[in-house]
Amino acid sequence: MAKRLVPLLNRVLVEKIVPPSKTTAGILLPEKSSQLKSGKVVAVGQGARDAHGNAIPVSVKEGDTVLLPEYGGTQVKLGEKEYHLYRDDDILGTLHD
Repeated sequence: MAKRLVPLLNRVLVEKIVPPSKTTAGILLPEKSSQLKSGKVVAVGQGARDAHGNAIPVSVKEGDTVLLPEYGGTQVKLGEKEYHLYRDDDILGTLHD
């Protein structure tokens, strides 16, 4: 049975995008050569509430590619896949082509 994680409040479940470790010509790339830490949003919570009980929606949606901080997040393993949980306000931005 496959498990599905639904984040609570303003949390976002992200699958990190792993940059290639070598070029198409076979040249090995150092780990730090890829400057951007990015991931794909897999699931989002319903949002937090302010002091008056008003909903504060999450700023990203499922399928978005996001820029992640170098540190932070909570690692979660579901089956064979590894994900990370971030708070909405920890995500630095969205990436577009």
